[in-house]
Amino acid sequence: MALEVQNVTAGYGNITVLRDLSLSVAEGGILGVLGRNGMGKTTLIRCLAGLIIPSAGTISLHGEDITRLPPHTRARRGITTIVQGRGIFPRLTVMENLVMGRVAAGGKKRNRLEEVVSYFPRLQERFTQVAGTLSGGEQQMLAIGRGLMTDPKVILLDEPSDGIMPTLVRQIGATLCEINRNEGTTIVIVEQNVPMVFAMAEYCIVLEKGRLVAQGTCEEVSSAEVLREYLAI
Repeated sequence: MALEVQNVTAGYGNITVLRDLSLSVAEGGILGVLGRNGMGKTTLIRCLAGLIIPSAGTISLHGEDITRLPPHTRARRGITTIVQGRGIFPRLTVMENLVMGRVAAGGKKRNRLEEVVSYFPRLQERFTQVAGTLSGGEQQMLAIGRGLMTDPKVILLDEPSDGIMPTLVRQIGATLCEINRNEGTTIVIVEQNVPMVFAMAEYCIVLEKGRLVAQGTCEEVSSAEVLREYLAI
């Protein structure tokens, strides 16, 4: 398994958000994480990224216990995180943002610039443009491209469709699937855009108040009962 979460409990101070959560993500797989607002999806991403240390349970990356490793160490182990709101450097150029991804990788990882621009040609057209002046969709492409520059084994995505036009959402989703196929990169995507997740993921879980309440293939999770009870669709 690429990622394994075993009996993780985590939260903020005295507030518990994730409760005895266990899940696994196969090598090269795409896991969709669904749930309404406030159900623990972002907290899960933060735990996987190392921004929150669980109060109980373990997190493993390719069999190695990374539960207490800091974010920068996890990044150098091959985990990259695309945060909600994109988290680009708005005053740097597109190229400078991509270079920062390469710096964050540490060590002597391969230069992925050629692959990045093959997936997102629009970025090459805007290398010298200040990133803060890009459209929302272009900024999301840049955030993903910067993540790819770290040469990741695992990509964590938190609400990548947020604030983006539907046509670009479909384009970005299709590109992420292409990256997964071509590179064998494992992807965990947290989304409220259920159609995007169903179009991308092979397997889905649903969180409700920090607990795993449904899981299975997209076909299984898309049953009317699950959607109505846990996703209000």
